[in-house]
Amino acid sequence: MKVRVHKILKNTKVEGPGTRYCIWFQGCSRHCKGCWAKATWAHEGGEELETETILEEILTTKGIEGVTFLGGEPFEQPQALKFLARGVKEAGLSVLCFTGGKIEDIKDREILNYIDLLIDGEYREEEQDFSRPWVGSRNQRYHFLTDRYDEKIFTDYKNKIEINIQKNGLIFINGMGDFEKFTQNLDMLTKH
Repeated sequence: MKVRVHKILKNTKVEGPGTRYCIWFQGCSRHCKGCWAKATWAHEGGEELETETILEEILTTKGIEGVTFLGGEPFEQPQALKFLARGVKEAGLSVLCFTGGKIEDIKDREILNYIDLLIDGEYREEEQDFSRPWVGSRNQRYHFLTDRYDEKIFTDYKNKIEINIQKNGLIFINGMGDFEKFTQNLDMLTKH
């Protein structure tokens, strides 16, 4: 089975609890105003990869606590999401998944059996709030679907941003925070 992926980051400390393998799914029909991840919107963007190959790579990655699925919209590719999440959970790793929808609207409820923490709700620019980890607006909700994580995450983790410089010289910024302010400050640094 194939999955359309925008980006894979094999080692990150800002996309959920602990060190994580992170997969940005390609394609999102929501187009939230103010979304930082507009490059993930196009359904024909990114690249198609084999889910079996991705799962094998995850399972051989050392030092990770789990996997984070975000996007784009992971639930727009439900079969691939379910395959990967199930394989990750069966290997004893944790699963964090984001959706711009609501948990109540997820059609394939079986997927929820393989997710430890689901964060739902579209990003709302008018409700911007970076006080909770990994989210950018007040309306977004945390669903602790297993006992792996609980409300302690609110005191144990803060929003952070990582800067990754790739071998080809491209810079990739990930995490959660005020990206607009960050890039303005970065721009000021480069102009001096």
